[in-house]
Amino acid sequence: MGVLRLSASHLLTIFQKLLPRGAVWPRDPTAGQTRALGTLMPTYARLLTRDNNLLVDAFPSTTYELLPEWESSLGLPDSCIGDTPSTQQRVARVVARLTATGGQSRAYFIAQAAALGYAVTITEFKVARAGLSRVGDRLNGEAWGHAWRITAPAQTVTYARAGRAAAGDALAAWGNAALVCTMSRIRPAHTVLQIAYGD
Repeated sequence: MGVLRLSASHLLTIFQKLLPRGAVWPRDPTAGQTRALGTLMPTYARLLTRDNNLLVDAFPSTTYELLPEWESSLGLPDSCIGDTPSTQQRVARVVARLTATGGQSRAYFIAQAAALGYAVTITEFKVARAGLSRVGDRLNGEAWGHAWRITAPAQTVTYARAGRAAAGDALAAWGNAALVCTMSRIRPAHTVLQIAYGD
């Protein structure tokens, strides 16, 4: 989405082209009317920039100034994000919360982890059954029918990105605490979730 960026001098030219024609509507740079219009143009240029920022902030994935409002409407920040999250992590959390439509499929949980910045795989377990299990299969009891495992990298590093990070944000953040907390919160209530790290 492109935004309209105009300087005060460009806006003055546009305003002058919109004026009626005639001797009482001069376009001369030294004319009193041109100078009077010129005093208004910096304000219009500033307002146009603010309007452009509002368009950017209207979308959660590109928000900055309205980030606190997005968080407030979604019940964020929560205990899963930690004490000092970067702006980039806060935006990722907003997007993850907005896209969390609910589900119980592998794809849903993988997508939720990806929205938070984690690349994971999911393993589901099955109960050992006579006639269905093969030699070498694990002899899982009934409880294993409700167990599943998320495997994440041992250490996920989130690097600050130009245009996303704010002044004061760390250049990198690492750890899997947000993944563990979020997945524990959104897992189906009847299931047992395991978190594993590494390959």
